[in-house]
Amino acid sequence: MLNHSDIDDILKALVEPTRRQIVERLSRGPASVSELARPFDMSLAAIVQHLQVLEESGLIRSEKIGRVRTCRIEPSGLDRIAGWVAERRSLMERRFDRLGEMLSQPANNQINNQQEEKE
Repeated sequence: MLNHSDIDDILKALVEPTRRQIVERLSRGPASVSELARPFDMSLAAIVQHLQVLEESGLIRSEKIGRVRTCRIEPSGLDRIAGWVAERRSLMERRFDRLGEMLSQPANNQINNQQEEKE
């Protein structure tokens, strides 16, 4: 069973535009912290805080080799949120299908009644 606190952590991490841009950049491949910080008008310390939130949520992982910390997407983090969204979508599609069936029934009954009246 899916832990909802995991989903909460992922959604909280992705609510911030800077973190979404970081995830977007990492989807093209690994990058160092300084590469990730380059396009943003903020301190390196602020970028590191964003990266910590993303890493704690399980969306990215990082490793330090020498003096360079490299970050990359953690595919299983995206799989967790994709699975949750798929479950919600499936549930809603089933509900809409049932609603469509319910809405079409009176129309069919009314058509049948009108045809019977004409005969």
